Parts: sequence; C-alpha cells; structure tokens
Amino acid sequence: MQALDLDYLEISLSEFDRVQSIEDHIDQWENHLEFAVMHVFDIEQRLCSSVFHKVGSDVWMSCFAKIAVQSGIHNFIKFGNSITKGKKDAIKLLKLLDIFAVLNKLRLHFNYLFGGKACVEIQDQTRDLIKKVVHGACEIFLELSYQVELQGQSTPPSDGSVPRLLNFVTDFCNQLLEDDYRLILIQVLQIHQIWNYQNFDSEILSKEVYKIMSAIELNLETWSKTYKDSTLSCFFMMNANWYIFKNLKGTNLGDMMGDSWLRHHEQAVEYYATIYVRQSWGKLPALLSEEGSLVFSSNDLVKKRLKSFNEAFDEIYKKQSNWVVSDRGLRVKICELVVQIVVPVYERFMRSYMPWAEQGTSPTKYVKYTVESLESMIGSMLQSKLGKYDSSTTKCRHLIGKIKNVVTDHFSSSPAAA
Repeated sequence: MQALDLDYLEISLSEFDRVQSIEDHIDQWENHLEFAVMHVFDIEQRLCSSVFHKVGSDVWMSCFAKIAVQSGIHNFIKFGNSITKGKKDAIKLLKLLDIFAVLNKLRLHFNYLFGGKACVEIQDQTRDLIKKVVHGACEIFLELSYQVELQGQSTPPSDGSVPRLLNFVTDFCNQLLEDDYRLILIQVLQIHQIWNYQNFDSEILSKEVYKIMSAIELNLETWSKTYKDSTLSCFFMMNANWYIFKNLKGTNLGDMMGDSWLRHHEQAVEYYATIYVRQSWGKLPALLSEEGSLVFSSNDLVKKRLKSFNEAFDEIYKKQSNWVVSDRGLRVKICELVVQIVVPVYERFMRSYMPWAEQGTSPTKYVKYTVESLESMIGSMLQSKLGKYDSSTTKCRHLIGKIKNVVTDHFSSSPAAA
C-alpha cells in the first residue's frame, strides 16, 4: 500500500472548498480503493484465513480487521467523507456519482471482506459514506433548476454572444444523460426515494431536466430584456436560440426535449434574426432610394443621400463592431445576408450617380467606400476573438434563406424599413 503514495487521503475539504481543487485525487482514490479491495485486502483476508483457520473464524477475522485498519481502510473512507463536505455545485454531483459507482461496484467485495463482527466499524463507516454520497448527489441534482434560475440575476454578455451558463448547462445535462451517469443517477434517486418512504418516480430524471432547461430559457428571456438596445436584444436571442438548436440536435438532451422543442428554437432564430436585420442594416437601402432622380437639377441630392448613407452605415458598424455571433457558420451567413441587402443597392446607386458625387473639391467626402471595401467591412464583422463554437455553414443555409425572403418582402413593401 505504501507504494501507492496515499498521502492525498489526508486532504480535508470544508463546505467552502470546491471539489475541482482535488479532482485528480478523487480519480486516484477511485482507482486505489478498487485496487486495495480487489487485490490487497482480498489477499490479506485469504492469508489470514489460511494461517489461522484452525484457531477459528473470529480470530482470523479479527486479525484481518486489524491489518485492514493498519493498511488505511479508514483513510479511504475518511477521504470519501471529505468529498461529501465540499461546496455544493454541479461538478461535485458528477464526482459523487463517480464515488457511488465505485462503491456500488465493490459492494459485494466489501460485504465478503468486511462482513464479520470484527469489521463492524468498517461496515458502519462505509454505510455512512454511502448515505452521505446519495443524499449529497440528490440534494445537488434536485436543486439544479433553482440554482440555474438564480443566475438570471446576473448580467448577460455585453457583446450579445452565447452566455457561458447556457453552454455549461447544456453540456452538463448532456453529460448526465450519457449512459454511465444516467443509470447511476437513476439508481441514486431511486435509493433516495426509498429511504424517504416515497414511491419511485421513473420520470424524475426527465422531469428535473425539463425544469433545468425551462429555467435557462427563462433566464434568456430575462437577460434579453436588460439590453437597452432592442436590436442587441434580438441579436442575443438569435445567438442563444441557434446555439440551443444546433448544439442539442441529435444529442441525448435534444432527444429528451423533443423535435417540437428544437423546432421552436429554430423558428425563434428566424424570428429574431429577421428583426435584427430589419432594425439595423435594413434601414440602409431606403437611404439610397432613387426616388426623385428624374428631377435632379444638381449633385446636391446625390451627395445628401450618400452622406446620410455613410453616416448611418458608420453608426451601425461602430455600434456592432464589438458584437459577436458565437457560431462561425451563422456569422458567415448573417454577414452574407447583410451584404446582399446593402451592397447591390449601393453599387447601383454609385454606378448611376458616381460622376455627380465626385464633382466638387472634396469628392472623397461623399464617396467614402468602394463596393469592395463595403463588402469587406461587412464580411469581417461579428467575429469572436476566441473563435469559440466554430462550425460549418451548412446548417445555416436553409434558415438564412428564409430570413432573406422575409426581409426582402419587407423591403419591397416598405422601403423605409423600421
């Protein structure tokens, strides 16, 4: 046992310490406990039985119990108890489930090795550890939706990107729903309900996951209302709903929530993206309207419209220069959509009225952008500096096509889109 380097078993956690600080040691504990039970203690018990079998079972079991204590079985149990005292959070839930899985795997071996009267103290300590693990895991899991709901009081990302909480919660729920954790969690919940004299609810896992996702959806709505800029609010909701749809489709969590739930978020992306484009970039084409061109008597009207366009474009570009579309595929398609809305109108206007706009002593005052520079500026927007949530653009094409149709129809019926 000395060769295993078990000094970490002396580590103690308080209710204010996070289990992440000793996560590697927990993994060590699981491996070392299994090795000790399956190999060291098993051999020691057989050796004691072989040497003292003529004296009687009480004698050799008492001898084995002393050897087990001297070898550190109490320290293994003490370390497990320390983990149950750590600060309650989602990561701790996973580690408690890992601990339960190991103890459950070794249950028959524990009963065989430590089932005698001489090992009563070990039996009691082990049962107490299992109770703490089960209670702690259920307490954290059943409070998750409430803890997520509390995060609604925090501030959403200033750049309108996907909030970290959404990323964490969906990843965490998917991890819980993987076969390994799902089966263990269901077993733990069942034991907890039996201990509390409750009938086991076979749907308790799915019900709690629904509550967690409802809480995160409520947070998104709450956060969206904290933005002073309604365009940024729609931009944020477009990002968040696309993240939910794209990242959960085909996953355990997505399958549990259902196709209609996923379609709802896909439709929400279309809705918020349409409003976002209309309220910002959708205003620009009307500024280059050719209405009244037949009565141009000078270049003043051309310059006036170019000036208005330049000022509006600069204002939108500056305001949105720090906004981020978290998903690369969605960003590319949104930028392409904006280019299709703005650049052709600008190109037609410049082709028709460039000579008039360049008349005078300061032509660059009004002809501020070439078609190429305008397209390049739009295409470089909304990028994440960290490059998170990168993906292909294929999933966005159908969606962006819908948005383009809606926005185009709106322009044709109302040039001065609001």
